[in-house]
Amino acid sequence: MLASLVGSAPAAVAASLPSGAGMVLNAAIVSGAATPDGHGYWLVGADGGVFAFGDAGYHGSTVGLHLNLPIVGLTPTRDGQGYWEVAADGGVFAFGDAGYHGSAGGLPLGAPIIGMARTTDDNGYWMVGADGGVFAFGDAGYHGSAVGMSPSSPIVGLAPTVDNQGYWEVAANGNVYAFGDAGYQGNAPTSAPVVGITGQRGGYRIVSSDGGTFAFGGATYAGSLAGHPLNRPVVATSAANGGYLDVAADGGVFTFGPIGYYGSLGGSTVYTPPPPPPPPTPVVAPVVDYGLSQYQINAWYKVNMCEEGGDWSINGSVYAGGLGMSRANWSQFNTFGFTSNAAYASPLQQIRVAVAFASYYYGNPNWAPDQNGCSGGY
Repeated sequence: MLASLVGSAPAAVAASLPSGAGMVLNAAIVSGAATPDGHGYWLVGADGGVFAFGDAGYHGSTVGLHLNLPIVGLTPTRDGQGYWEVAADGGVFAFGDAGYHGSAGGLPLGAPIIGMARTTDDNGYWMVGADGGVFAFGDAGYHGSAVGMSPSSPIVGLAPTVDNQGYWEVAANGNVYAFGDAGYQGNAPTSAPVVGITGQRGGYRIVSSDGGTFAFGGATYAGSLAGHPLNRPVVATSAANGGYLDVAADGGVFTFGPIGYYGSLGGSTVYTPPPPPPPPTPVVAPVVDYGLSQYQINAWYKVNMCEEGGDWSINGSVYAGGLGMSRANWSQFNTFGFTSNAAYASPLQQIRVAVAFASYYYGNPNWAPDQNGCSGGY
């Protein structure tokens, strides 16, 4: 990755910092956030696993909890002593000094939640869906939404203004939608999908999946990853202390401005469960016709219906089986090694013995009793 290129530490120091080399993650990294002082950051995976670097403290995670849908974002509190995780269904999980102010879990969403942002005092937050829908909780005010404004490109981020009286939404195609006191200052002319937006000094900064960075208004520009090869695409961006950082899907971290570099999960891989074993081959009993013709089978099935009403397991003292055959005749003509009791033989086995009986007594293997009159046992 490019940590030594954009990190604040010298290459020799950076080499000794944590990395993801040889690490296998349970889930891909989906977001990250810088600490307020810029001396640390958190990364979060789709399973809610949290990885803390620098002065970022670990305050818990959703790992081990049953999630209806994956985690999509992490937002730290203003003092960095806690954070919220948000899931795609709008579920909110608060850790450390982060207060819980409600969630969109259970609400009929028009599209999955893609991220959240807090108010300045930590007493509220907004969630935004891929359709631009905005959900305000606590002291976060609702100032409108981009629902219906970007039908061909999903919304990928929301950034509030400093006074919380407005916010910007950005779509994957770089279009920006301003609400409340947020001023519109331009769209991002990007050739790669946009992944996030951050606000600063009355302006905003937009980042794309190839690391391209576009600053508008009062937002500062301190460099970008555009043109540099990446192992995995950028999935999130975060700003703090006048700088910003970008996070890649493998946990690579790229810092700009005053934010320091303290290691990353760059180079990690995501665990891929082995494919399930193929279903067992069903055991199919071999089809044995015993040399019977369809005519013989049909004729003796009619005898069975007439004599025994479809029951092939009659077990009487003189006659047994579904054809009303006497035990003596069964014993004489069962030269095929079938069970000694006709009641336990299959229908085709009983018919095969009956054909042998007809061939011997009537000289005609196709003979069968009158199926209309039901001639009784034989």
